[in-house]
Amino acid sequence: GLVWFINMSYYTMMKYEVLVLGQLETNCYLVWEEKTKKGIVIDPADDGVAISEEINAKQIELTGVVMTHGHFDHSLAALDLKLMYQVPIFISAEDKFLLTRQNTTARHFLKMKVETPNIKVIDEDLSNIDEIYVGKEKLKVIKTPGHTPGSVCLYNEKEGVLFSGDTLFKQFRGRTDFAYGSTKKIYDSLKKLMELPEETVVLPGHGEATTIGDEKSKYVFED
Repeated sequence: GLVWFINMSYYTMMKYEVLVLGQLETNCYLVWEEKTKKGIVIDPADDGVAISEEINAKQIELTGVVMTHGHFDHSLAALDLKLMYQVPIFISAEDKFLLTRQNTTARHFLKMKVETPNIKVIDEDLSNIDEIYVGKEKLKVIKTPGHTPGSVCLYNEKEGVLFSGDTLFKQFRGRTDFAYGSTKKIYDSLKKLMELPEETVVLPGHGEATTIGDEKSKYVFED
């Protein structure tokens, strides 16, 4: 039994928790490695205080804030968390233009004035990054343009989990009717995601989880 116990101490495990935040009910994910307690926030929606309370309650050492894309409802708390914990913001530079017009977009969607963060600097450009480390665990950065030019999904192979942002939801895909959206590109991105193992759990930016297997049956890809 002793040997087994010693080996267990080397076993790392990635855990996550979802916080549904803001008026658009965005899924914000707190992801951490059990052994080192190092963690990141994916899509820091709306409420920096609520997120920080959860980080502190779990005694997580935050190492970064990651946005799957540049829409305001996925990044309202990004700057707060960066300042509170002195950590870098990760987002694709291809979505930087969305950060500069967050006020207008937020007003359009919520029909009210919203304080949006003034994110002038991208600390880590996801368009140049293949992997993000969470302690000793890693998330593969899969580039999935379509919903926005810089959309990404984050995949942990060991746990079989995909954080899909607004690219793939349960029973539907991300919208592409914005001027900068592309239906062709999102289908290319979905095709890429459908190559993941069918049992992969998909954790989207809104709504409930699904699996690659469940979603696969809905898409017919023209080659």
